[in-house]
Amino acid sequence: MRYEIGYGKAAVSVYRTYGTPLVGVTPIAESPFAGRENTLMAAEIEIQVHGQGFLESYTEGDNRLVVATDTMKNFIHATSASSPAATLEGWLDHVGRAFLDHYPHMERISMLGTERPYPASLVPADDGDGFVVSEVLFARDRNDRSTARLDLELTDGGVRLTDHACGREGLQLIKITGSSFADFARDEHTTLPERPDRALFTWMDIGWRYADQSDALVTSPARYVAGEQVADLAASVFHQFVSLSIQHLVHEIGGRMLERWPQLAEVSFDAQNRTWDPGVISPDDPKVKTYADPRPPIGRIDLVMRRG
Repeated sequence: MRYEIGYGKAAVSVYRTYGTPLVGVTPIAESPFAGRENTLMAAEIEIQVHGQGFLESYTEGDNRLVVATDTMKNFIHATSASSPAATLEGWLDHVGRAFLDHYPHMERISMLGTERPYPASLVPADDGDGFVVSEVLFARDRNDRSTARLDLELTDGGVRLTDHACGREGLQLIKITGSSFADFARDEHTTLPERPDRALFTWMDIGWRYADQSDALVTSPARYVAGEQVADLAASVFHQFVSLSIQHLVHEIGGRMLERWPQLAEVSFDAQNRTWDPGVISPDDPKVKTYADPRPPIGRIDLVMRRG
């Protein structure tokens, strides 16, 4: 019998105040993002533990090596409080290395994180002259957010990063004109009309990997790719580009990402076509239209672009 063993703790909510500011990010033309204060850092964190050392807990009910998942939750909070990381990836790396140092029988772990954005609120200035960014008040942003996964392994030389994946998920972008879908294959099953200009609504998750995995850990902030920059770049390309399909659009975004960040080895897309169903066109002005939410099923588009 061969076994693949894994267990862990998921959905660990962590809110960390007064983290290390993120500075030194290389600016790009498509984004105003230049860093963040990290006064409030929030994420949902998961640890997945792998290793044959836990086999007897499955086969014999022997729990002597089993670290309770509630203990894992407490450990994540304890190490998060001491983390010097300015990014989600660095945060996961700090916690993951601490796990393997403290519990060496774990052998291999995967650390997963999903950012919970809390941008600072705008409040009236103390002197009554306009508005300023609050230093203590933050509002939950339920739109797109950054994600990361790090695979760490304990070796004779210490802890080694074996794989990684970074991402920005939950983008929902609607462009009311300047997109089309026409000249596609037609046969006796085709009922969709051609649309030389349409309001294109897409949901999109974007992923990327670095050629040098150490860049994900912000060893050099100038080589770090911030999720906020990726989201801004995708919106900028969507605004500028006249796309002939969602496939055409994601390829253009991917090409721009690889151009802007030569340190990336791969970009990937998981996009959905959520284009609204046409409603009514105003008889007085053809630009004035109504739409309805689309009925399922939903079209899905995937793309991976790797250098070389």
